[in-house]
Order: sequence, then C-alpha cells, then structure tokens
Amino acid sequence: MKIVIMGAGKMGTFLCDVLSFEHEVAIYDIDRQRLRFTFNAARFTSLDEIKEFEPELLINAVTVKYTISAFNSVLPYLPENCIVSDIASVKTGLPEFYAQCGHPFVSTHPMFGPTFATLDNLARENAIIISEGNHLGKVFFKDLYSKLHLNIFEYTFREHDETIAFSLSIPFASTLVFASVMKHQDAPGTTFKRHLKIAHGLMSEDDFLLQEILFNPHTTGQLDKIKERLTVLQDIIERKDAVAMKQFLDGVRANLK
Repeated sequence: MKIVIMGAGKMGTFLCDVLSFEHEVAIYDIDRQRLRFTFNAARFTSLDEIKEFEPELLINAVTVKYTISAFNSVLPYLPENCIVSDIASVKTGLPEFYAQCGHPFVSTHPMFGPTFATLDNLARENAIIISEGNHLGKVFFKDLYSKLHLNIFEYTFREHDETIAFSLSIPFASTLVFASVMKHQDAPGTTFKRHLKIAHGLMSEDDFLLQEILFNPHTTGQLDKIKERLTVLQDIIERKDAVAMKQFLDGVRANLK
C-alpha cells in the first residue's frame, strides 16, 4: 500500500519506521530538519509531492492542535479513494470533519506515548479503533496494532472521549496537582521520585495536547469524583479515624484488583 504520513514527530517517525518494511511509505513535514532521521521512506516537504505520489492511505500524525488544519491543507492533493486517518488522542471536531471531507476515513488512538512507552515492547499497551470508520481502514490498523502486540479495543467517538476522560484526565490532573505543590527535596523517597519522573514526562508533552485532553467535556465529572474522595480522605486524616482509614484503604485495594 502507498502511505503518506503527515508529521515527522515522535509518533510519525515511529509509524514510518514500522510501516516502511511492508509498504511504500512517504513522510511529509514542512520542517525539512525533522526529516533528517527518517529512513527507508520518501521525504516530502511540499503538497505537490503528495499529489504525485497518489497515496492510498494518509495518516495524519501532526500535533493535535493542527490535525484538522493539516487535513484541510492536504485534501485537494489526494486521490478520491484515498483513506484519510488520524491517530489523535483528542477527537474534538473530527467526527464533524470526517462527515463532510468526502473521503473514506478511519480514526484510531494508539494509547502509548513515546515519552513513557518502551516502543520495542508494547505488549502491555493499548490502542483504540473508532467503530464508525471505513472497514478496510479498520482492518489495516487492526493488523498493524496486532503486529505491535497492542491490546485493541473498538469504541465509538463518544465512547472514546469518555474513556480518555477517565484514563488520561484523572492521572493528568492528579499529576498536575502534585507538581503544583511540590518543593525541592534533598533526600526524596522512592515513591516521591517515581511521581516526580511521571510529572517531568507529563510536562514534556505539548501544552495544547494537555489542554485539549483536560478540556474534554467528560473531564469535569471525573474531577468531581477526585474532589469527593479527597474530601473524604482529608476528613479521615483530620479525625485520625483508624477504622475509617482501614475501610478507605480496603476500598482502594478492591479497586486495584
């Protein structure tokens, strides 16, 4: 298959490396310097090159802030039957875009980031494929993610957003609160250092990505749950209620099973 990947960032170059062994792949980026470390693939810096290439599949891997604008810029250069796809962790606006774009589409979310994941061992990582997408496109990504040994789930756009509000918004918000009250420790404990490492990794992500994930309309409901449980915990601590603390800890352990 002839595939164009838009965006030579971490995920774009990773997908380029993976797909170029079995497909004819080109990677496009407006910044020529970002293409220096891509191999076994054509390197494009103009949309006319994409038109000449005539891709069968376009994978939009640009920063989430520019996902839809990148699509709009490239659509006039694509064959009519080219499947367009995204791997965005935030799907805001994409269902509406796909409904009017005039191309078959497939939307997925590989739920591992290069910041935290070990890319040569993804057996414990997950991927979501949006059920509303084109059948052939979904088959392609199921095959790709299976070869990467990812655990694959199929959700609607709405189910995806609800899942992300739980699986990303809660840890993101918790980490941001931890880091916002943190002070330097001369002799940090192991748990503190682990939290600190997570915080540094999170803060290396794009600000707009963090904002869009936290602005998910389902996030506020999850934050309300955090506030409610924190209030309960604070009350137990203030009263030094050993019985209530035991019950609280037992509930946490039950959730972790």
